[in-house]
Amino acid sequence: MLWREIEKMNKDQIKTIYDSRFIKLYDMQYEEGRHYYVASRRDKDGLPALASSDDYARLLPDAVSCFVVIKVRGQEPKLLLNWEYRYPAGQYLLSVPAGLIDEGDKGSDAALLKTAIRELKEETGIEISGRDEVKIINPFVFSTPGMTDEGNALVYMSINREEMPVLSQSGAEGAEKFQGFKLLSKKEAEDYLVRGRDENGIYYPLYTWAALMFFMGIS
Repeated sequence: MLWREIEKMNKDQIKTIYDSRFIKLYDMQYEEGRHYYVASRRDKDGLPALASSDDYARLLPDAVSCFVVIKVRGQEPKLLLNWEYRYPAGQYLLSVPAGLIDEGDKGSDAALLKTAIRELKEETGIEISGRDEVKIINPFVFSTPGMTDEGNALVYMSINREEMPVLSQSGAEGAEKFQGFKLLSKKEAEDYLVRGRDENGIYYPLYTWAALMFFMGIS
């Protein structure tokens, strides 16, 4: 299939409907009398809808999602998840540690790794040591591009220790609310994938599914 050149929107076609620190809503008039409504974390000048092909190659995501595997010597590796309250769902959802990239880090080449390391500390209490491994799996994936241009980076974090690290959720900030951790073996991860829900019967986010799938592929 041949790649088709796309006629890009211009700023005059996009109207800001709502603007706040963490979320913005835009009306994109893609044709005369036809409108598409988009939720974004970005100012108008930074919207992917206005980006050139070269700009797309340099897009920085809004947030980082972490696939955290704890490897204690002599024990089976465990995938670390947590229950985080998600207001749109009205439930504590089984989730991966994740968070937005700070404005001050966006000019840094290591912005994704710095965000991952910070969020791991805030949401689990784990501080990265020299024996641990932190690497980017994917620098940008769209969350739900039919509704929002939000993008996440996926970062793998292997926590390699002699004993189980102490876990804490005391670093939660602002609207963040947590309700404990879940350490999964591969058999338990497989069961979650088969069920499509957690043990409370609640559906989990896409990034949790991705973490479960990634964990199943680790030797």
